[in-house]
Amino acid sequence: MKKTLIALAFGLGTAIAAQAKDIVDTAVGAGKFNTLATALQAAGLVDTLKGPGPFTVFAPTDEAFAKIPKADLDALLKDKAKLTAVLTYHVVPGKVMAKDVKAGKVKTVQGSELTLGTSGGVTVDAAKVVQADITASNGVIHVIDSVVLPK
Repeated sequence: MKKTLIALAFGLGTAIAAQAKDIVDTAVGAGKFNTLATALQAAGLVDTLKGPGPFTVFAPTDEAFAKIPKADLDALLKDKAKLTAVLTYHVVPGKVMAKDVKAGKVKTVQGSELTLGTSGGVTVDAAKVVQADITASNGVIHVIDSVVLPK
């Protein structure tokens, strides 16, 4: 009985700890957002996305960032103002699950509007959501296949 209680307590603690990860820790833990994590650090946005939120993040994978020519990506990572604008363009205030996405324009944290589509899956500007509804303690992540740029 005692071992069962300890096992239950340990299992419950693990489940609670797993749910408590914020957007940044969830993305880093996934292992396919290394470039995004580096960019968030370079822009000084880690603490913001670890904040209470809630946030909806359209997160480009490492493969999505690889579509940007290396010289352009390196230049972007060195330009904090432009990098901040690009990254905050991927963030929408509030927690929007894929089933709740409505086609149309939505204001980003950056200030510009993203165009969301729902025909044949969720799209964000020209990017496709390839994995939706990764929940975090302070919002939700939708994985996209391309980096989207503010106009």
